[in-house]
Amino acid sequence: MNTQLTWYGQSAFKVVTPGGKVLLIDPWLTNPVFERGKEEIAALKDVDLILVTHGHSDHVGNVVEIGKKTRAKLVATFDLSAAIVTALGYPSELADVETTGHMGGTLTLLGGEIAVTFVPAWHGSGVSKEETAPAVYGGTPAGLVIAIHRGPTIYHTGDTDLFSDMALVSRFHKIDAMLVCIGDHFTMGPDRAAEAVKLVNPREVIPMHYGTFPILTGTPEAFERELKTRKSKAQLRVMKIGQTLTLDEAKDS
Repeated sequence: MNTQLTWYGQSAFKVVTPGGKVLLIDPWLTNPVFERGKEEIAALKDVDLILVTHGHSDHVGNVVEIGKKTRAKLVATFDLSAAIVTALGYPSELADVETTGHMGGTLTLLGGEIAVTFVPAWHGSGVSKEETAPAVYGGTPAGLVIAIHRGPTIYHTGDTDLFSDMALVSRFHKIDAMLVCIGDHFTMGPDRAAEAVKLVNPREVIPMHYGTFPILTGTPEAFERELKTRKSKAQLRVMKIGQTLTLDEAKDS
């Protein structure tokens, strides 16, 4: 079995590893562009880990509901994990030191099935229970490098701007699939995202965090043009909402 990747819109993904483990990343399934969000949550039974990049509501999303339902362990940085537990009510026994780390640290999880490394992202991370409520400190936002045993290494950028240290990600990890924000306004747009791809040099790139709201004006078409301008060798794979695709096993560089 190969690794399966499903996109739910915005930055929400499901990963099923070759060993059958189920990971959710930034699981805002009830976002405006995924019409089957509630049904998908109801259908989720076996989720092993929920990974969250930062505390904003469009990334924390349905994490508490899904965590309570499936008993999935929460994978996040120390401050973010504490904020999700205390402010939002994630079960504390599912957010212990085993799955809590910090920038530059690597967590080996699920009996070695995956390794998650927290890398920097330029953004914010306040956690709010309600839109009008004051934000609770959520620490430093992160990107996630997810290395899957007998599978690909995935870099989920989280919400971020372009920054030069992105080049260091590929010094320590050969990235097979880069999930990159392109929407502009709150994150980098297509031009800066294409420059980020150039720094990371992944085998393939999948755009995310666009089209959910009118204010997110970046498009895959503009992103593709910017990649071509920079002569990027990364294969562009544009996913549809709810689509599942196969990610091939890592190849030697």
